[in-house]
Amino acid sequence: MPYKVRNIDTWESGEMKIRWVRDHMPLLRGLEEDFSETKPFKGLRIALSVHMEAKTAYLCRVLAAGGAEMYATGCNPLSTQDDVAAALAHEGLNVFAVHDATPEEYEEGLRSVIAPGPHIIIDDGGDLVSLIHNHFPELIPNVLGGCEETTTGIHRLRALDRAGTLRFPMVLVNDAACKHFFDNRYGTGQSVWDGINRTTNLIVAGKTVVIAGYGWCGKGVAMRAKGFGAEVIVTEVDPVKALEARMDGYSVMPMHEAAALGDLFITVTGCRDVITPDDFRVMKDGAILCNAGHFDVEVDIASLRKMAVETRPARNNIMAYTLENGRTLYILAEGRLVNLAAGDGHPAEIMDMSFAIQALSAKYLSDHRQTLKNGPRLIPVPAEIDAEVAERKLRSWGVSIDRLTPEQHTYLYGE
Repeated sequence: MPYKVRNIDTWESGEMKIRWVRDHMPLLRGLEEDFSETKPFKGLRIALSVHMEAKTAYLCRVLAAGGAEMYATGCNPLSTQDDVAAALAHEGLNVFAVHDATPEEYEEGLRSVIAPGPHIIIDDGGDLVSLIHNHFPELIPNVLGGCEETTTGIHRLRALDRAGTLRFPMVLVNDAACKHFFDNRYGTGQSVWDGINRTTNLIVAGKTVVIAGYGWCGKGVAMRAKGFGAEVIVTEVDPVKALEARMDGYSVMPMHEAAALGDLFITVTGCRDVITPDDFRVMKDGAILCNAGHFDVEVDIASLRKMAVETRPARNNIMAYTLENGRTLYILAEGRLVNLAAGDGHPAEIMDMSFAIQALSAKYLSDHRQTLKNGPRLIPVPAEIDAEVAERKLRSWGVSIDRLTPEQHTYLYGE
């Protein structure tokens, strides 16, 4: 079958969601018009593994408008929206994604999108790249390159590159200024709290919020927590980031100290075992824990299950774990990405910028396929793409900026 979705008959609901985000993504609309004329991906197969919701679906359509033969799946078992996947399938795209996928179903989706032999990969978290390298190396000669969306995925790529085993070029989309400055900070900052607030229906003001990690995502989550009226504690392993958090006005301490003080915990580190059994034992009765990192390994939920004397659903997307000491801890969205597993992800206007970078980076791979073949494996997003996305965004807001005069350019750059 050209698709595997939960129920194709739900496509109209998904189509409505896609139309809504399209109306609020002017950069992608502009690229859709451009690509429809120039067909930069004509004759190319693109395999995509990104959270399968409306913004991603529209990116798929933009790439298809550019001539790509699209094969799409999700990158997280709980973030797929079944009606959105159905809308893409109804349109004729090759989509393999279901919500709440079993591990077997999730891997089947990944395998399905690479089975035809992709020329370009668009990855979110590195699962497609890992699968090809570890299990389907025969596909590698066909791959022109790929684009990686997230910090976690870039960590995995850098590890492959250090080992000398990364076999094709990858554009580091997450490292683009117009990605991490805005998507990671403002997108994560808003969408994490959207997921938490709609799931818990509890007040934030007056609570102590513990945020693990003060990268760009952590900065955004902390900024919004402060705006809601919370007391904010940051935990970090990087002394520079810890210093920055302190100068931004937050308390900074080790997680085990913060564990006894927090009412709500949000992990956003990209690492594993950030909150562990020793921390669970000292937490307040009623403490709420959630994760905004890519994989569900930051809160040690497996150990929490073993420690619990009682486990019960407390509310949709909330599990309660009662410990021997009588205290109950609550986990949101099974410890998976709370902004997508319990929400709609980043705002459309933010993902408009990030996905514009994805689309233009994919075009860059196609346009420069010969020169990139024997070059470095890890490729920064070209500065001209960052600048183009920023300028398109400003134009969409009706904002203009100054330009250097020839004399100013010479003064600054000497030419």
